[in-house]
Amino acid sequence: MPSPQALQPVLKMKVDELFLNWLSESSTQVILKDYLRKIKNGDELEFGQGDSLVVTENNNIASKSNVSERTSASLSAPCSPPSATLPSGSGSNNRTGLNSRALRRSISIKKAQVKKEEVVTPALSESIPKFYFPRGRPKANINIDNLISKIEKIFSQFPDERVTIEDMGKVAKVSQIVFICSLKPSVPLFRVLQTCHDDVSKFLHLLAKPGCPYLEQEDFIPFLQDVVDSHTGLAFLKEASDFHSRYITTVIQRIFYNVNRSWTGKITCSELRKSSFLQNVALLEEEDDVNQLTEYFSYEHFYVIYCKFWELDTDHDLYIDQRDLARHSDQAISQRMIERIFSGTVTRDGKVHKEGRLSYADFVWFLISEEDKKTETSIEYWFRCMDLDGDGVLSMYELQYFYQEQCQKLETMAIEPLPFEDCLCQMLDLVRPEVPGKITLRDLKRCKLAHIFFDTFFNIEKYLDHEQKDPFMVAKDAETLGQEISDWERYAAEEYDILVAEETANEQYNDG
Repeated sequence: MPSPQALQPVLKMKVDELFLNWLSESSTQVILKDYLRKIKNGDELEFGQGDSLVVTENNNIASKSNVSERTSASLSAPCSPPSATLPSGSGSNNRTGLNSRALRRSISIKKAQVKKEEVVTPALSESIPKFYFPRGRPKANINIDNLISKIEKIFSQFPDERVTIEDMGKVAKVSQIVFICSLKPSVPLFRVLQTCHDDVSKFLHLLAKPGCPYLEQEDFIPFLQDVVDSHTGLAFLKEASDFHSRYITTVIQRIFYNVNRSWTGKITCSELRKSSFLQNVALLEEEDDVNQLTEYFSYEHFYVIYCKFWELDTDHDLYIDQRDLARHSDQAISQRMIERIFSGTVTRDGKVHKEGRLSYADFVWFLISEEDKKTETSIEYWFRCMDLDGDGVLSMYELQYFYQEQCQKLETMAIEPLPFEDCLCQMLDLVRPEVPGKITLRDLKRCKLAHIFFDTFFNIEKYLDHEQKDPFMVAKDAETLGQEISDWERYAAEEYDILVAEETANEQYNDG
């Protein structure tokens, strides 16, 4: 009988039809009953001379030899399927039927499975080198025992072989960990060294919850509290314990703002490797002035952000509402955009949408995004706000929705606004979307002038500033994007000087 794989669909249907007809014959059923009786009694089923299948007590079927004569002459009668489509076999044995056919089929299937498994040999699989190392590529020349011996030698230098938090940094350097590993004393150091092979995986393994492959915001609190307690550049902050949590919150939000590119609230090893965070952590031991680490740890940046929030938070409960946020930058942000921010589209705190309040942590994201609209995170932030229906495309309706309020503000200032059709043509020429008439996030990231685009639709002060600039200077700024200090760093430096000058003037006034 040809293998089932060789049969064409129509032919197979005919074969099945003939087989069912043959199976329904009374003579076939008599033979099957006879086979069934012998199987229950454990008798031997013979299919030809010297060939047999034995049914054991466990109903396991063993072949004594290859079957040479498979069917009986009685099954060659007209009641059996025609020999041209389904041969009944040769020989004089009359003990053939459903059981023998099923047995041969099961044996052939098992043989086919064996052949299929033999396609991929162990030698072939062993020749493929391992290429995925979620915890870093192991270093062949690392001697764990030697490393532990060095650590033991370091411990022996301290009284009673006990190390304080201040001295744990020496042990961390020997163990090739770039951060203070005493923050998680419950995690054995040797286990970290054996299972984690790069700084990223070591950092994540020590700070994350047990068995968790990512970092959440609360996981950074012990580490950053140690930074506050031990870094020389923050020594002045030790006495002001009330502001420890504020500084830590600010740094955590900046970490997730720059590192968590997926917006999930969970930082993975992959995101850590793609960021510059651990390089900044390593610089904490080398740089005494924490303000030089402007990407995450700058105290001056924290001071600016917190003071700006404090000015808006009139009741000082660390929450602001829409009216409070509207006062930011002399009401430069449109009311429609403020409503979108409080809709929860770019905030993580559920109270924002339910209670209509914005937390300090969410304000950090807002202020950095507002003052520097050239970064990928800020572009994503404002794109989410303008994408009213969440379809990933800024339609003409959505652009007009935000531009209408801009026109109203311009008319209040006795400035004739540009008609929306003309403004739309300018913006399409500015962005040059891949699909005409549809602006996507990809288009805005590619055009390098997203800050002008966003300010046109919801920040009246910056929109007027762009209108007064020379177009050639705008083009030059786009070419030098990323080659100088960022807009956020420039803003933070200017505002810090202003705030310090105001504080100094107030102190002199009070003293006088």
